[in-house]
Amino acid sequence: MNPVNIFALEFPPISHLFDWPTIWFDGTVFAINKTVLIYIASTLVTMAIFAMAGRQRATLVPAGVQHVAESGINFVEESVIMQTIGPEGKKFLPFLTTMFFFILFSNITEVIPFIQFPANSRMAMPITLAVLVWAIYNFLGVKHQGLFGYLKNSLFPPGVPKALYLIVTPIELVSTFVVRPFSLAIRLWANMVAGHLLLVTFAILSATLWDAAYVAAALPFVMLILMTGFEILVSFLQAFIFTILTAVYIGGAMHPEH
Repeated sequence: MNPVNIFALEFPPISHLFDWPTIWFDGTVFAINKTVLIYIASTLVTMAIFAMAGRQRATLVPAGVQHVAESGINFVEESVIMQTIGPEGKKFLPFLTTMFFFILFSNITEVIPFIQFPANSRMAMPITLAVLVWAIYNFLGVKHQGLFGYLKNSLFPPGVPKALYLIVTPIELVSTFVVRPFSLAIRLWANMVAGHLLLVTFAILSATLWDAAYVAAALPFVMLILMTGFEILVSFLQAFIFTILTAVYIGGAMHPEH
């Protein structure tokens, strides 16, 4: 597909923003490209932070990597687990903290120079994480309530007039067992795609107008800076939203009365 030329501004095809050439092992089953490298790096960075923090000597006032690790753990514990599951959910702290940092690092590469691509703008990992969450909360629901109890509490919410079950039960069935994983994945994926498109658009406008007229490039360049700061916030928020919704679903499976 050829680039589309509008008023002398060349915008690359959408596919060029998300399809990266294979870097190693060009096969039909397994290949490594830029997206895979970002996920590998995000995993290694997450592991390194907590490994290094665990090896450091405990101090009254943590600093450096230890401060980052402890702040992340405290944030997930206080702002996610205690607000959605309660004290019983502390056993999920390692899982939820790892998920938060992994998603954050996979998002934040959008604004890192020479990378400038959020790995989660590809659907594969968001849907994989969402399916994992779906499997976990359904497993916990059956474990804590029993199979029939879990289905009953999920499909026939208490306090609803029986006549309304004809409407409520199909909605709950689709919502709980079908829509949730897709909504989790699409929310993360769509936000990262939108942010990436905006940054690319303002970057192309700034570069093109700079060659044509220096003054005209000022506005899109300022917008590029502002959008970069905004996307840093979005990267954090999307990691937080995915993590807290995971905790909400786990808490609902463990405590149906909530």
